[in-house]
Amino acid sequence: MSKMKLAVIGCGGMAKAHAGRYDKVLSRVQVVAAVDVERTRAQAVADLLPGARTATDYREVLDDVDAVLIALPHHLHHPVGMECLARGKHVLMEKPLANSERECLDLIAASEKAGKVLMTAYCMRFHPLVIGMKKLIDSRDLGDCFQVSIWTEQHTEREPDNWMCRAATLGGGQFFSHGCHYVDILLWYLGEPLRGLHMGTNYGTPWMEKEGTSHVTIEFRNRAMGYHFGTWGAKGSRLKYSFHAHCTDGMIELALREGKLIVHSKGEERTVMTATSAKPTEEEMAHFLDCVETGATPITNARESLRGLRVIWKLYEAEQRGVVAYLGEAQG
Repeated sequence: MSKMKLAVIGCGGMAKAHAGRYDKVLSRVQVVAAVDVERTRAQAVADLLPGARTATDYREVLDDVDAVLIALPHHLHHPVGMECLARGKHVLMEKPLANSERECLDLIAASEKAGKVLMTAYCMRFHPLVIGMKKLIDSRDLGDCFQVSIWTEQHTEREPDNWMCRAATLGGGQFFSHGCHYVDILLWYLGEPLRGLHMGTNYGTPWMEKEGTSHVTIEFRNRAMGYHFGTWGAKGSRLKYSFHAHCTDGMIELALREGKLIVHSKGEERTVMTATSAKPTEEEMAHFLDCVETGATPITNARESLRGLRVIWKLYEAEQRGVVAYLGEAQG
């Protein structure tokens, strides 16, 4: 079978993260081009991918590829994604899918009309430890899961006029841009959301127009609770990236930076899984290729990712009004 030809559109930090982790899939995909309005950034990514050329306009390369990875600023996801789908290309879209519900629905309709794969790059769904925690929760070996807590503490600072700091281009604040990963995981772990609250602030992250630190609590239909704390202002951290799943007979701990999945039960602690060199973006790309080749629906398909974004938009709206968000209707 011939290799799928791919262009990387947008060569910032996420594109470099993808490009540096493709060893497993280079037998199946050929990255034809790295595209960025700044050629030096495009060249930095092309240097990681044997045979890739550079371009400053994505339209120049579309005739030469079967698919694209779009890793652009969020406000460009919709216009560039729409054109790529109209030109008959499969699209792996960096998260979030787009900045509004209307834009997401446009992209979904365009992919269905073209008969092309549209997948959201929620790489955390492909991390072996995240998958391992899901399997442990579903097995009920530790009883019923009644609380999942996720902490993500990092320092992400840009100049205030950078697109990542402005609400219109980012699509909101830290919660929308980064928290979308973890709302997606909470829904995957716990099911149908019922109601929730979000509180955010840019205190401590003055470079952000909207929140740089956020707290969200969601109650689920099965009565379990989910929580995410995220900040882009951490100048130090012990938790870093940590998940805790509290169950009726014990607790599952995912220490992402340590690469460990740990079970705490009956006064004992045991490591049940390790993955210190996991490459979830590589697994994500392999899944994208599988879906292109077989016609299967991606695990992180566009409709599934829109489900999580609807929750975030409902939580933002309720926060502005100072009320509880009722989330069942957000899933329509």
